[in-house]
Amino acid sequence: AQVLYEDNHLLILNKPVGVLSQMDKTGDLSIIELAAQYIKIKFEKPGEVFIRAVQRLDRPVSGCIILTRTSKATERMSKLIRDRKVSKTYHALSTRKPPKVQDRLVHHLVKDTTKNKVSVHARPKPDSKEAILNYHLISDSNDIYRLKVDLETGRPHQIRTQLSHIGCPVIGDFKYGDKSRQKDRSICLHSHTTSFIHPVRKTEILVSAPYPNNPNWDLFSAES
Repeated sequence: AQVLYEDNHLLILNKPVGVLSQMDKTGDLSIIELAAQYIKIKFEKPGEVFIRAVQRLDRPVSGCIILTRTSKATERMSKLIRDRKVSKTYHALSTRKPPKVQDRLVHHLVKDTTKNKVSVHARPKPDSKEAILNYHLISDSNDIYRLKVDLETGRPHQIRTQLSHIGCPVIGDFKYGDKSRQKDRSICLHSHTTSFIHPVRKTEILVSAPYPNNPNWDLFSAES
């Protein structure tokens, strides 16, 4: 994983496709273990390394992920995220042109935890959560459309389901209606930039993650 920003409090990485944000029942290595190994080696730290993930990215998604290195930073960073003071921009690729060049989508999502799948509804349902995003069609190349997505809420599978609902599934996202499968089992959704006021230093942090190495993203790599 590429290091995008690092200090005594925070570590922001470009999460590769296929890497877990946190350990799950598969027992596969997560970004937390990779970060702990990196810090252990770099600073020759004996024993346990403190590292926490304050946000998650789905396994097939790449890009910026914020990790914290102290309990104080964890607490403050979590509060910034809860208070929606962390700005996150995603880029998504689809083979379908969105119905409008830009739009604000408001839906109500219900998560089926047994299937790990989310359904989209126009009106509130029992156990539904409101999901809001803004998208903008930035460019297209070879019949692939690149969308910039800004989240107003952070719900599981939110971008994937809301874009699929408007007929614009993310490339490789078989779960939500795209018919293609990527060799690396990725989907073309990338956490491109994140910005916030540093929870300890109070300086402005703005970080961008380069696109993954993938033929679809390569069409736009000069613009990333």
